[in-house]
Amino acid sequence: MKITIKLPKPRNPLVVAARTRKAGSHDGYNPARQVRRAEKQKLNQILSGRKTREDHDT
Repeated sequence: MKITIKLPKPRNPLVVAARTRKAGSHDGYNPARQVRRAEKQKLNQILSGRKTREDHDT
């Protein structure tokens, strides 16, 4: 009777590199980007007719 020993799966070498990387979320804190995005959304709403220029400030 032969005895077979089941070996564990080999480790993925890329996991170590990914875990040690100092990566964060892509959005970050960028107030200028937030202002540009808000202005772009307002402009698109005005141009599409969903808002009027009087509603622009609110």
